[in-house]
Amino acid sequence: MAYPYTPAAAGRKDAPATPGKLWKRIPLERRLEACTAFWQDEEGVEQQAEALLAIASHLKFRTKSVRALPLERKARYLATLPGVPDSVAGRVLVAYHLAHQRPMLGAFLDAVGLAHDHGVLTEEKVTAPDAERLKQAVASLAAAYPAADVDLYFRTLLAQDPETWAGLADVLAADEAQ
Repeated sequence: MAYPYTPAAAGRKDAPATPGKLWKRIPLERRLEACTAFWQDEEGVEQQAEALLAIASHLKFRTKSVRALPLERKARYLATLPGVPDSVAGRVLVAYHLAHQRPMLGAFLDAVGLAHDHGVLTEEKVTAPDAERLKQAVASLAAAYPAADVDLYFRTLLAQDPETWAGLADVLAADEAQ
């Protein structure tokens, strides 16, 4: 998954949901899992600082007080914030997938033929997969993993890197039409 998040062109109707909008659609239980993974993610320090500020501002606490909270409380506060910045939501989604969905990530990247290390892309510049190969990879993943997990993964990829994963927009649109 490409990171950091770069927003799609404003006003485009075919643009995917931003990570923040996608985040709002996720059930609370899944958000709690994701937030726990986020606070344990050693690579998300910048976004963790942003999340601490957002929580402190919302609760009218000092940032230092929020930082000292136990993991479970920070996760709950972040999961229930009415609005999460796109950069934080994007990192939370990445942390969730890396902590809980690595086998699925690896299976998909293998199926589309992209080099990865346990579900993390190894190339800096990723080219969009061939449409037919993408279609086969989507079908393969849909058959092997729960639909909700696959849908969230595809929407996360599309929100994070709409150019590379534009072919997934058609798949998601077809699923919504059914």
